[in-house]
Amino acid sequence: MSRFEQVRARLRRAYEAGRESVRSARHDREPVAVPPVDTPVEVPAPPSPPAPDAEPAPPHLSLASQDDADVPHALRLAAAWSWRLIVVGIVGWALIRLVGAIQVVMIPLAIALLLSALLAPAVGWLLRARLPRSLATAIVLICGLAAVAGTLTAVVNEFIAGVPELSAKATDGVRTIQEWLKTGPLHLSDNQLNKYIDQGQEWVDQNTQSLTSGALSTAATVFEVLTGMLLVLFATFFFLRDGRRIWRFLVRLLPVNARWRVDDAGTAAWATLVAYVRATVLVAFIDAVGIGIFLIIFKIPFTLPLIALVFLGAFIPIVGAALSGAVAVLVALVDQGWVIALVILGAVILVQQLEGHVLQPLIMGRAVAIHPLGVIVGIAAFAVLAGIVGAVVAVPLIAVLNTAVRRLTARRVPEAPPDAVVVAAKAP
Repeated sequence: MSRFEQVRARLRRAYEAGRESVRSARHDREPVAVPPVDTPVEVPAPPSPPAPDAEPAPPHLSLASQDDADVPHALRLAAAWSWRLIVVGIVGWALIRLVGAIQVVMIPLAIALLLSALLAPAVGWLLRARLPRSLATAIVLICGLAAVAGTLTAVVNEFIAGVPELSAKATDGVRTIQEWLKTGPLHLSDNQLNKYIDQGQEWVDQNTQSLTSGALSTAATVFEVLTGMLLVLFATFFFLRDGRRIWRFLVRLLPVNARWRVDDAGTAAWATLVAYVRATVLVAFIDAVGIGIFLIIFKIPFTLPLIALVFLGAFIPIVGAALSGAVAVLVALVDQGWVIALVILGAVILVQQLEGHVLQPLIMGRAVAIHPLGVIVGIAAFAVLAGIVGAVVAVPLIAVLNTAVRRLTARRVPEAPPDAVVVAAKAP
């Protein structure tokens, strides 16, 4: 008997008991009639047993419930979690394969989203100045392209001008290393050094074919890069101009009951992305200026390229900062020696500690705070899937998903005006 049927039976017994008490009270108030002697006294028949409230469960159901009862609760819980995790894993694997198959399209779209989050405030300023949306978007995009092109031109010119001097110093450094291998603790002879050099040359000769095939595929790579750049430009323009309209179209594809919750989650995720991009640009600028000051003071070559590398490396948290700092230290070691290299290393560590413990918590705040383990695992996974671009988009993607999932699972109803609810209900 189920719990509901038990409660119904108790209520029925209580109702019958109440009726019986009322009848007995009425009987006590009425005069008792004494029957004649010759009148037979009727003895009430014993009450019939109450009919069962529900039919017994079928045999197969009782056997199934008995089998479930024999299985330990922990095992049943583990089995329920297991098949659900298997389904989620299969769906995730299919999504990863799909993204990998169309990564030529997905990567430019991801970069366009980051650029849109960075340039959206500028477009908002021009819109408040009463400029048309298309004109404001075009002005912001053209100014951004001009700034990027000017910076790249300056970096390339300085790099080309400083390559001969650095190459000569690198040659001197190689000779110094050879002398150290001879006179140092290893005490290698000329024959041993020549043997290792010949082995390296032989390895290069044996892998010439693979190197040549890689060079032959450069044309296809350049074509993909150019196509991706054009897609980034077009996607950024339309994201800046029609981003809200595109999002509303996507939300209308969902069921009516889920539209407001998804719209609220998407708005919060976009705010998180904008905050992350702004904070990352500001932190990268401070890192580049801080390390660049030391590079200028000690007259390290390739100052502008190294500053640009530090700025770009800051977009990959933890890993990018370490790699860009290591490049700056190596250039200082080749050009100025190990003493100046140690000074630059100390400057890089100081700036990175300032970034990790002061700038990021203060600028980014809790809205985009992610555990360092999640950052490292995300960067490693996305770097394997999509290379350098995957490492760049890993952390903002994790931050956006974190915010969206929290909003979707929150036990609250997003606030919406009544007329908007009516419009959403009538929408196709």
